Amino acid sequence: MLATVAQVLAALEQRNPVRLAADWDSVGLICGDPDALVERVLLAVDPVQSVVDEAISGKYSMIITHHPLFLRGVHGVGAVNAKGRLIHALIGGGIALAAAHTNADHANPGVSDVLGTLLGLTQMEPIEGSQDEPLATGTGTGRIGILTQPTTLAEFGALVAELLPATEHGVRIAGSPQTVIRSVAVCGGAGDSLLDSVGTRADVFVTADLRHHRAQDHLADGGCALVDVAHWASEWPWLQHAAQQLVTDLAKEGKTIIADCSTTATDPWTAHHVSPALRSGR
Repeated sequence: MLATVAQVLAALEQRNPVRLAADWDSVGLICGDPDALVERVLLAVDPVQSVVDEAISGKYSMIITHHPLFLRGVHGVGAVNAKGRLIHALIGGGIALAAAHTNADHANPGVSDVLGTLLGLTQMEPIEGSQDEPLATGTGTGRIGILTQPTTLAEFGALVAELLPATEHGVRIAGSPQTVIRSVAVCGGAGDSLLDSVGTRADVFVTADLRHHRAQDHLADGGCALVDVAHWASEWPWLQHAAQQLVTDLAKEGKTIIADCSTTATDPWTAHHVSPALRSGR
C-alpha cells in the first residue's frame, strides 16, 4: 500500500523531530498536497532546478531535501526568479517538496553522526548539546569521536577525500601533516561557528565553509588541525541514511515506497586551478 505525503512526513519527523530545529529554520512541507500518494521519493541536499528536473524525469512524486527552499518570508511565488520557477515546476509535475534541515543536523543519529561513522569514528557525542533536551538524548550540533586506529593528519585528509563525494572544492587541510590524529570533531555543513567549542577537544575538526580569519584565529590560539570540505559533500552521505530509514519505518506500517538519493552534484563550484608554483613545489 502506498503512503501519503503526510505519512512520509510523519516518518521523517519521527527520526528528525521538528522541535530540534533552530528557531530561525524552516523545515517540513514546502509544496504539495499532504493527501497525495507517494510511490517514489528522491532525497537531495539542495532544492534546485537540476534536482527537480531529475525528479520529473524519474517520475518521483516527492522530494526531500536537507536545505529548505525558503529561509526568509516571501510575498509571492511567481515564475519570475529561480525559486518561483522551481515551485511552478513542482506543481506542474505533481511533486511535493519537504525539508529536514537543522532538525536532521541535531537528531541522534543525524547528519554529523553519518559523517563521523563514514570516517570511522566511534564513541561519538555532540560538540554542543541541544537546548532544552537532556544530555542523555545525544542530540545536538556536530560530533566528537575516536578513531579506532591513530593516523597522521596527511593520511586522514587523504581518507576524507577518498570517502566523500568528489567536488572541485576538494579537501583543504590546516595543520602539520605529521600531526597524530586520534580524536576527530565533525560537523556536516558550515561549522566555523563551532570552532570555539571544539578548541583542543579533538585533534582535528572536519567541516565545511571555514572562513579565513576564523580558521586563522583558531590555529593561532592553539586550536586543533582543520579539514575543510565542500558543504554539499559533507551532507550528502546523510541522504542514504535517511532514505533507508524512510523505507524501513514505512514498511513497519505496511507502506511501500522507493527512496533514492539524487545523483546530481549541486556543489556550486565547477572548476579550480592550482598555481604552477604550487604544483612545482616552489
